[in-house]
Amino acid sequence: MSALPYFCRGEVVQGFGRGSKQLGIPTANFPEEVVNSLPSDLTTGIYFGWACVGNGDVHKMVMSIGWNPFYKNIKKSAETHIIHTYDNDFYGENLSVLIVGYIRPEQNFNSLDDLISAIRSDIDKAKEQLDLPEFKELKDRFFNNNESNVIHGPGSG
Repeated sequence: MSALPYFCRGEVVQGFGRGSKQLGIPTANFPEEVVNSLPSDLTTGIYFGWACVGNGDVHKMVMSIGWNPFYKNIKKSAETHIIHTYDNDFYGENLSVLIVGYIRPEQNFNSLDDLISAIRSDIDKAKEQLDLPEFKELKDRFFNNNESNVIHGPGSG
């Protein structure tokens, strides 16, 4: 994953409507233009990092990039679960995401409960990893600088 860390930003768009409703795990979805511009070596799978809505606070996140085999998607998506509770939806807001690590490849599941269990495990792994000093330092480097200092891809900062 030579593309990591990777920073991207885009408007939050309506997704498939499954995150909150079926899974109880709300996600913020990037538009196709952002998904299609992700580096080719950012393979499909589950990632972790930092996210910020608008000019708000920066929070831990997990992100699924791929086809969501359980749902048999025909379009690739990038869905971010911000590990924070928001009072309202934020469609139309800018979402800034710093992807810093990889958890696992995407996979299919035998049941919705198995999928939910895997996502909860991914969230736990992300929380643990993001407490490490090297990942906190990346958060500070990317989000405490002016936008003009943000560089996409490896060796950023």
